[in-house]
Amino acid sequence: MKILLTIHHELDPNLGAPGVTWRVGEEYKKLGHEVSYFSFDDLPKFLPGIAKIILFPEFVAYKVASLANKGEIDILDASTGDAWLWAKLSQLWQRKKSSKTVPLLVTRSHGLEHTVHLQLLEEVKRGNMKLSWKYPLYHGGFRLWEVDNSLRLANLVLLLNDYDLEYSVKQLKVDRDRTQIVKNGISDTLLNLPMPKILDNSKIRIAHIGSYIPRKGIHYSVPALNSILKNFPNVEVTFLGTIVPKERVLADFDPAITDRIHVVPTYQNSELPHLLAEHSIHLFPSLSEGFGLAVVEAMACGLVPIVTEIPGPTEIVKHDFDAIVIPPRNTSAIEDAIIKLISDHNYLEKLRTNAYQTAQQYSWSGIAKSTLELYKKYI
Repeated sequence: MKILLTIHHELDPNLGAPGVTWRVGEEYKKLGHEVSYFSFDDLPKFLPGIAKIILFPEFVAYKVASLANKGEIDILDASTGDAWLWAKLSQLWQRKKSSKTVPLLVTRSHGLEHTVHLQLLEEVKRGNMKLSWKYPLYHGGFRLWEVDNSLRLANLVLLLNDYDLEYSVKQLKVDRDRTQIVKNGISDTLLNLPMPKILDNSKIRIAHIGSYIPRKGIHYSVPALNSILKNFPNVEVTFLGTIVPKERVLADFDPAITDRIHVVPTYQNSELPHLLAEHSIHLFPSLSEGFGLAVVEAMACGLVPIVTEIPGPTEIVKHDFDAIVIPPRNTSAIEDAIIKLISDHNYLEKLRTNAYQTAQQYSWSGIAKSTLELYKKYI
């Protein structure tokens, strides 16, 4: 098959949605399919960022029409919002090109934007953040309309969790028969690593993976970590992938404990085993996730995840088996979970072992094969 994958970001294997797009495409290539990508990298360099965001569906429609006219595309696998314009134009295109077959339109969610929107509004309501006056004009308005249409007009909709699927069907009126749940995977470099050695309690290292933004739960995790570091001098914390500088993170902590806080703003995915060496706990207090790929990656490196009870992560782990699941927006629950792990070595090691084994199920190879079968089903 000839497959085009689109993503409204620069294509970067080390970032969330762009990395997923790149990795699934590379797996398709291994299976003998022709794969191409279309991203912000393909847009004119002179365009400012906001123009790229707004105009991307127009560029996608032009690209797909060009490929379809030459018979060079069978599948368009587009991230939410990317292909709504092509979907609307394709019926007209098909009438004019009656001898041509319109490619199968797949809309892929990397986490439903409506879910993120609702969580942002809740944080604003709680006084934890402010939204720009521009937010309702695009991200909180027209962008949601674009996503609605891209979901409703697709031949196949791929979603990452049951909540997003039910929301799409009930609230956005997407045809349930055209929706399917898919998973994300982890890179081969993270699969089948040597089983992590048993760690002693002389030093406990906690990893906090993800951008340092309110959606990742920092308003609730930072107070908990401040308390833990003050009361347990053998604990250290590493923030990975914050995007923001080290100084921005440390500013939220008591100066007396910042010598035990490490910040890595960006990293290569292949560096994770090294960066997470000697760590035993992964704190993931996110408020909204489509999947939670960082959870699986940390588990593959032998860390026990502490995750909030939200869609995505809770479809990966089981409480008291390979993770501790806590209520979202609950600082005391974060603190209690960390104390439980660092005070019960046997419990910590049991969960670490189970988490490592769970992570081995998330191979991109198997996920790509099952997704290709879905394509064939809906063609």
